[in-house]
Amino acid sequence: MRTLARAAVAALPLLCATLVPTLHAEETVNVASYGGAYQEALKKAFYDPTAKALGITIKDYTLSSIADIRTQVKAGAVEWDVVELYSGQCQQAANEGLLEPLDYNVIKTDGIPKDLVQSHWVGFTAYSTVLAYNTEVYGDNPPKNWADFWNVEKFPGTRALGGYGLSTTAEIALLADGVPKDKLYPVDLDRAIKKLEEIRPHIAAWWTSGAQAGQLATSGEADMLAIWVARIEAAIKDGAPYAFTYDQAIMDVECLVVPKGAPNRELAMKVINSFLSPDLQAELPKYVSYGPINQKAYETGKITAEATANANTSPENLAKQVVQNKAYWAENGQKSQEMWDSFLQKGQ
Repeated sequence: MRTLARAAVAALPLLCATLVPTLHAEETVNVASYGGAYQEALKKAFYDPTAKALGITIKDYTLSSIADIRTQVKAGAVEWDVVELYSGQCQQAANEGLLEPLDYNVIKTDGIPKDLVQSHWVGFTAYSTVLAYNTEVYGDNPPKNWADFWNVEKFPGTRALGGYGLSTTAEIALLADGVPKDKLYPVDLDRAIKKLEEIRPHIAAWWTSGAQAGQLATSGEADMLAIWVARIEAAIKDGAPYAFTYDQAIMDVECLVVPKGAPNRELAMKVINSFLSPDLQAELPKYVSYGPINQKAYETGKITAEATANANTSPENLAKQVVQNKAYWAENGQKSQEMWDSFLQKGQ
């Protein structure tokens, strides 16, 4: 018996050394988003309060696209627990089998629009691509919509559009061509390309990142441009003489997903539940004009009248915009990307 007892005591340090890393891993959740001013806002509004409330550590990482998840899952080396995706990639990732199903026994979705509550992803925030313009160039007669953006005679000057693909840019082109908001889908890709050919000679830059778009405004290189609202607001705060409109803006929804094989799946569900709570959703407009997806956030009394007026998901601003059809882009992403690559190559 004494021999067994001594053996048990001797084994304790090894047992503790084995358990401690496991417990530590369970208390740390790795979250990935898109960096920049936006992710700084997420940290203040969501990451820090959630970590404090759950008594955990949240480490944040930056991703570029769905390809990052695909690489981790296929390699069997998943590092991230909660990932934010956009532009149709939510359903695309689900279709590819890259995601864990979400546990809606843990995740409460009261206040989240029903079409944004899916088996493998859930809406998180919404961002808008807006028409921004230089107030020193256009004065009291600024462009008001995408048709004005295309009207180079009435509104001469340099332009910039997103250069990462047809998603969003196609909708903008079709709105400029007179297609009503409620008739955009399914997208007439050929018509969109034809319309983009018209404006191509006047495009100073096809930007491929939010930082680049913001710099185009800060430097004054583009007199008017399509840009994410958070980026143009940051440029304006830095002194850029620009303004923007939500009229005909294209709203896309960021979603939250859990990669297949995530090391802390159960804790990830609790983190997502916290991120979606009305109280934390109401914090976001304090830091960036990306409105809360949970409409109950507007009932908390935490969002000021000024913030509501600026938030892209407020009822007034939402009515002015096109909410992007994520299912369409999930189904047509590859085809549209091939068309876009061909379009860009012809212009070189």
